[in-house]
Amino acid sequence: MAQSSPDGDPGTVAPPAAKLDVRKSVIMGVIGLALIVLIFWRVIPQIGSYNEAIDSLQSMTWIALGVIAVAVVVYLAVYGLIYKAAEKSLTYWQSQQVKQAAFTISNGVPAGGAVGLALQFGMLTSYRLSASSATAAITAVSVWATFTSLGFPILGVLALTITGTGDSVAWLGPLGLAILVTVIVLFALVMRSQNLAERVGNAANALVRPLTRRVARFKDLDLAGPIMRFRADMSDLVRRRWKLLTIVQIGIALTQFLILYAALRGVEGWGSAGTDILSAFGAFAVSQIMLMVPITPGGLGTMDALMIQLLVSGGTDKGAATAADLVWRATSYFPQILVGLIALVTWYRRAGQAIATRSVGDQHADGTG
Repeated sequence: MAQSSPDGDPGTVAPPAAKLDVRKSVIMGVIGLALIVLIFWRVIPQIGSYNEAIDSLQSMTWIALGVIAVAVVVYLAVYGLIYKAAEKSLTYWQSQQVKQAAFTISNGVPAGGAVGLALQFGMLTSYRLSASSATAAITAVSVWATFTSLGFPILGVLALTITGTGDSVAWLGPLGLAILVTVIVLFALVMRSQNLAERVGNAANALVRPLTRRVARFKDLDLAGPIMRFRADMSDLVRRRWKLLTIVQIGIALTQFLILYAALRGVEGWGSAGTDILSAFGAFAVSQIMLMVPITPGGLGTMDALMIQLLVSGGTDKGAATAADLVWRATSYFPQILVGLIALVTWYRRAGQAIATRSVGDQHADGTG
């Protein structure tokens, strides 16, 4: 018998709550921390310069800092729109709460991705979304973020090619395009009809069959079922909201780039020629590919090293490139963690009050109040 969703919607099954695997979290946390330290301690000093970065930061004007602050506010405002784009019944603040709280958990807890997903589900259902609607919204946001992480490096290669500095990453263009096209085509086939979704699932099972025959742990692996459920949850939402999801997701990436460019021009000096916007965008966009390497949260370290390298290769001063990256990372990370903590506290208080109210109502209904 199907369990009802948290808001009483029968016939939908709430996914099991994610549990934090302490052992795995510690191991992943240690590996991630070691890699971050290695990159910032050994790798970045070889391609950038911390000493020159400090000099560049000290030369920044109050106006430059103000421009960066405005860019950060714009980014935070747009970042929280994504769940509103996926589910129109949510208010803007509810959308902000879910997205910002998930960012804080996912980036503040080692291997906290699963906890972040469970938190998003809990928050969305507390806003009276059905289990299926919450699952669809979470999945849509994740899928569109993946599309952006795959698509932006292609645009970045194009930008660097136009500026004449894209030779070292030219191979990423065709590779990224091939992967993106494959993902979009498979996604479109699954969304188009139940028949096609079933055929894609059966094809996936055929591909992994050699593995399932050799590894006992995967002998019962079935990919067709999850693909069919994925389509059932997603098809209606994608048909209604794909344009808004695309606009907002691109807006998130562009406003994050706005912070980097404001930081870069701030340390170089707005009155100087400095790095042109196409070169800066190319470095930023190509480095987005590191978001697909889930070793460190948010590509921390890996994305920074690649971005600094590409900026320096394009003619940006080492100190300016390093300083701009550090300012970009700090201003797009710490304010967001703070907003996420506020979102968590306000949601927790509201959820606690709602639970208490429901409990009192249940007692009165049972005649025990």
